[in-house]
Amino acid sequence: MESASALDTAPARPGTVAGSPQIRPGSWRAYAKLAKLDILDYYLSIPLVATMLVPFAVAGSAAGGSAASSAGAGRVLLVLGLFLLGELTMVAAMVAFDDVTGHRDGSDAANYGPDAAARRLARKPLVAGTLTERQAIRFGCAALALCALFWGATVAAAPARPLWAVLGTGACLVFGFQYSWWLKFSYRGFQEIFLAALGWGYVLPLFGLLTGRAPGFVVVQALVFGLGPVLFGVYSNINDRAGDRAVGRITVATVTSERVNSAFIAAVSAAEALLIVLPAAFGVGPWWFPLLMSPVLALRARQWVRGNLRGDVFGARRGGIHLHRIATALMAAANLLLAVTR
Repeated sequence: MESASALDTAPARPGTVAGSPQIRPGSWRAYAKLAKLDILDYYLSIPLVATMLVPFAVAGSAAGGSAASSAGAGRVLLVLGLFLLGELTMVAAMVAFDDVTGHRDGSDAANYGPDAAARRLARKPLVAGTLTERQAIRFGCAALALCALFWGATVAAAPARPLWAVLGTGACLVFGFQYSWWLKFSYRGFQEIFLAALGWGYVLPLFGLLTGRAPGFVVVQALVFGLGPVLFGVYSNINDRAGDRAVGRITVATVTSERVNSAFIAAVSAAEALLIVLPAAFGVGPWWFPLLMSPVLALRARQWVRGNLRGDVFGARRGGIHLHRIATALMAAANLLLAVTR
């Protein structure tokens, strides 16, 4: 492994292959690739929480218990905007540090080698040679500092500050960037639960800061939202199995057989299905929620078949990304429908 100083002085290689547009070393486009700004999936928590406020803030107002209903639209929008900026900077820090670790241990070089498609290679600026380790670390530290500023301002501006919501936001700040850095959760067998917990942390604490409450149906949606990134990340792990094993990264894919890993993915998919179906049966969610979410159930089964039986891992991953967005849109629609039907 080369030292950071050696990498800083080494000439950068062009961030392009096979006719891809060249990304100039050290340019804003290189930093945008490092921050993975095109990954929208966690940021969808903001519109999801916004739609949750429609039925639950009104209900809380009627019961005399919703902070959001009395805070005013401007304050609610301010809190949502500040929390989103915190998410953007936290994810930027997390993926920047992940790229540094992956570059140092060689796993990114194995998984995004010179034979990778140009678009995939450009997503790893350290491998492509458009950024140095030092630049990436400085970027990650700056993003983390901004995140602390934004989330601190979120808590200060929030109309409600229940202790659990404040602590949840703090936990996201303290642990969110440690996916592959410092504690290295993703290397120590906690990758899958980390991805889910991050999604949960981007929904429940924010809703609590806006309303002071956590209704059962909101909790259900947060849990479903968090499983979305897991259910496309596990297919990336299949592709990265060899490179991850070589550097000692512990995921379900690296420590089990293909059959057991397939069973694990099926179990997580089944857990999502139960979260969709059971709340209606127990009166936590509306009776029609499973019907509205039925496309998610069908497409999730299709994703598993595609990735585990047909061997189309990248197709299953792409399908999982789209499916997470579909699920989030349907949950948002459920919140609006609930407001109308109450």
